[in-house]
Amino acid sequence: MEDIQSFDIAIKSIVHDYGVVFTENYASTLKQLVKDGDYIIVDRKIVELYGATLQPILAGNKHIVIEATEEQKSYQGVEPLIRQLIDGGYRKNHRLIAVGGGITQDTTAFMASIMYRGVDWYFFPTTLLAQGDSCIGSKTSINFGEYKNQIGGFYPPRTVFIDLNFLDTLSEGEMKSGLGEMLHYFVVAGKEDFDFFRDNYLKAFHDKETLVKIVRRSLEIKKSYIERDEFDRGPRQVFNYGHSFGHAIEALTHFRVPHGVAVSYGMDMANYVSVKLDLIPEQVRNEIREVVVNFWPGFEINELDVDTFIRALSKDKKNVGTRLGLILNKGYGQIFKNVMDNDDTFRNWMVEYFTNELKF
Repeated sequence: MEDIQSFDIAIKSIVHDYGVVFTENYASTLKQLVKDGDYIIVDRKIVELYGATLQPILAGNKHIVIEATEEQKSYQGVEPLIRQLIDGGYRKNHRLIAVGGGITQDTTAFMASIMYRGVDWYFFPTTLLAQGDSCIGSKTSINFGEYKNQIGGFYPPRTVFIDLNFLDTLSEGEMKSGLGEMLHYFVVAGKEDFDFFRDNYLKAFHDKETLVKIVRRSLEIKKSYIERDEFDRGPRQVFNYGHSFGHAIEALTHFRVPHGVAVSYGMDMANYVSVKLDLIPEQVRNEIREVVVNFWPGFEINELDVDTFIRALSKDKKNVGTRLGLILNKGYGQIFKNVMDNDDTFRNWMVEYFTNELKF
């Protein structure tokens, strides 16, 4: 498929180059793509929502329907899928085609990276979070017990096919999550990109032309970093802006707060700490806060205990020994990693935040 259709966004990778194609008819694209021996790995919810167009394709091709749960993306969840592939005659020259959100992506990418020492895979992301963020970047992650995303590597798809029509069935919370996640790219990129996001994100909830502009720009910003630092050892770490705090929120709310919304809280917390450290003026924090507070209604976190939150934060993989490795803000386009003490001063800031800053 990638030989007859040029990429809308082309990405260079040490593993293999790949790209993104925007399509308005996923079913036609999928039907052209799939070949004998390929397996389609599809989220059960997508089968239920899009059965009229998807079932005829599945009926004529090998496929596995999965439950897109955190338990699925684990050794225990992946093992029976690999057995089904091998028992079904899957070979190294065959491909895997993922249709679903981030969990389907992680599950398929991880299997593709280890099956026969690596097989080709393709991705049709069906959530805004996956379309605007995770679909590029090469990361594969599965969970280990209660520890999220601790096992994995880097193994990009051959092509990502983005059809924004999938977003018609997303809830408002899922849309908030996707936009909340994408915002951090626009702050990382600089003031001009942040202003573009700020001026358009509310319209994007109901206007697909605006949304596709935000998705495309989000991927372009991410591309510029991953091509310099594909394996996340330096410059790309700024994309963890908001994520240390956000991951703690996700874990402590048992994922009641979706990822992108948790990250939007995390960005405000990172900005709050940045103000305390005199890295940015209050004005910059407030400009970003005026955006993120619109993602929070329905996903309040007032019930969280500060000390429990700090303990969760202390387990973040970016930490250095007992010190916190936080991504902080020196201004638009000046996001950076700062290692700081997990001391009484930091605790007092978090107490102040949870006491005073969650009113909106």
